[in-house]
Amino acid sequence: MEKHKINYGGKTIEFELHRKNVKNINLNIKPDMTIAISAKKEVPLDYIQRFVEGKAPWILKNVSYFKNVQPEYVTGKDYVSGETFKYLGKQYRLKVEETEDEEIVKYYQGFIYIYVNDKKDYKRKEKLLNNWFRRKAETNFNDSLNRVYPVIEKYGVKKPEIQIRTMKARWGSCLKGKNTILLNFELIKAPKFCIEYVVLHELIHFKYRNHDAKFYDFITSLMPDWKQRKEILDEEVVREL
Repeated sequence: MEKHKINYGGKTIEFELHRKNVKNINLNIKPDMTIAISAKKEVPLDYIQRFVEGKAPWILKNVSYFKNVQPEYVTGKDYVSGETFKYLGKQYRLKVEETEDEEIVKYYQGFIYIYVNDKKDYKRKEKLLNNWFRRKAETNFNDSLNRVYPVIEKYGVKKPEIQIRTMKARWGSCLKGKNTILLNFELIKAPKFCIEYVVLHELIHFKYRNHDAKFYDFITSLMPDWKQRKEILDEEVVREL
């Protein structure tokens, strides 16, 4: 891996260059704002730098989105009525109600309701809502696996189990030796079709380890619109996290 940079419009764009046996020059901006380029070793550096310069407006726009990507405990959620939370691609407004009955979380008609014994108990509200999101993540992620897995089952990929983690720089990860897919907890904020893209992406890693031409040809054959799903995930969802 090499590190390089270009100047564009008075701004410096630094990028990592990974030499791989890929068909095209590939560009990826991670949520931690790392810019990664993969290209064959035969592609000259000056050609890659011109490629990055041509993509500079798009890169700078997306880096500005990622600058706002922080876990919710950093962004200072107060868990009070009126705040908004994203769930499966839609924004829901929070309503906090005090109750003497069971403390629960519900959602309907554009609202997420927290029923809590003490409306001033920040930690309790945070725990109730995070636990609710985690249960929803477990259900929806496994539903996505069940929908996507049949398209790849015939290629000899064994159905894995899903584990949920909070990850900084990736949406998912394939643990081939454990037959497990790790999915980022934050994916629960994405539309279902974006979750399905991430699940399929990780399933394909059981067959193709690297992001090479075979990998991308295969995912395109199984999900022709994967690029559009990824674009929505990276450009529309991640900046809301």
